Amino acid sequence: MIKRLYNNPYDIVEEMIEGYVNAHKDYVHKSEMEEAQGRVVVANDAGKKDKVGVIIGGGSGHEPMFTGYVGKGFADASVIGNINTSPSPEPAYAAVKEVDTGKGCVYIYGNYAGDVMNFDMGAEKADEEDDIQVETVLVTDDVVSSENIEDRRGIAGDFFVMKAAGAKADQGGSLEEVVAAANKANDNTRTMGVAMGSATLPTKGDVIFDLPDGDMEIGMGIHGEPGVRRGKIEEADKVVDEIMEPILADLPFEKGDEVYVMVNSLGATPLIDLHVCYKRVKEILDEKGIDVHKALVGPYVCSMDMPGMSITLVKLDDELKELLDYPCDTPYYTQV
Repeated sequence: MIKRLYNNPYDIVEEMIEGYVNAHKDYVHKSEMEEAQGRVVVANDAGKKDKVGVIIGGGSGHEPMFTGYVGKGFADASVIGNINTSPSPEPAYAAVKEVDTGKGCVYIYGNYAGDVMNFDMGAEKADEEDDIQVETVLVTDDVVSSENIEDRRGIAGDFFVMKAAGAKADQGGSLEEVVAAANKANDNTRTMGVAMGSATLPTKGDVIFDLPDGDMEIGMGIHGEPGVRRGKIEEADKVVDEIMEPILADLPFEKGDEVYVMVNSLGATPLIDLHVCYKRVKEILDEKGIDVHKALVGPYVCSMDMPGMSITLVKLDDELKELLDYPCDTPYYTQV
């Protein structure tokens, strides 16, 4: 029996959205457009400022990603799918209608086939029916999901790519400039994770995949996609060492670089463990002569109740530092 709190498992997403917009009514509201199908959360100030619209989204179950980052200086709207499932094209289209001010919109989401197909259909409808230009940035930060960067999955690095785009848009950047900022953040962001068990799926009433007790899988994705190695759970330092090596080598990150760091819980790993992991991350970066500009430690991009964590590094320059430090105010992330 899974240890979760919900009613009808097939209503969990709708009930989550209702609870979310009621809890955070000072920030967001639910789109009432028919095409939204109750699956679009919109910032209260969206469409009121002459700026590019920033729309994020994907499957549910990764909270606070995506809805948690809708607000001033970040995203203007979030499009919500079922658990681990891409949103439908109609809500993606409705989000454009909700936030467009005449400067166009950008979709930003993780690189998964279903999301690409459905968001593309939403963009085509916005172009054909309303002459609204919509561009797309795919997040591809998962270093072990493919040797080809363009084929990689988007995982916790979503946060930084979306943050950069939201800042550039709020600064008054053109659609081309907002897309460029998001792509720059994506190009300089690398992530890898570890899972020590499966998330549970309410509609199944059980775990999503089997991982024997006491085992871990290095490199597993946030939906349970295969990683690179299974084995017994090891000490935190050894796990961090194994994760950091491919991250550092992939860009590569080098002596003299300055980075933003995220140590992210996949849902069930507590802060005490995450800070033990960050201790080792900082030691490794110090040994490499890499300076930490700022660090985020906590549950930022989860997989419901999955035990595990991921590490993200963003290689900074002056522009990215300014964008990631730019003020924002959302229910689950505020930068002053």
